[in-house]
Amino acid sequence: MSRDLYDLPIEGADFTNFCGGNLSGEHESCVEVARIPGEAAAFAIRDSKPEGAGRELRFTGAELDEFVIGYATRRGLKL
Repeated sequence: MSRDLYDLPIEGADFTNFCGGNLSGEHESCVEVARIPGEAAAFAIRDSKPEGAGRELRFTGAELDEFVIGYATRRGLKL
């Protein structure tokens, strides 16, 4: 992907919430992940708390896969 991911609009993105750690209260430890609309392999990740709005990190599919595999490997997790 040669386009700047941060130039792509994310309006209408369908975010999925993933939580862990602190499982109650307003400071829940959650992140939200969504495919950027209109892109085959571009993703946005953001904090689920209101102060995280507009501060997404964006990844190509290959970058996100590399992160997930690398993280799982370092943690000794099986995919």
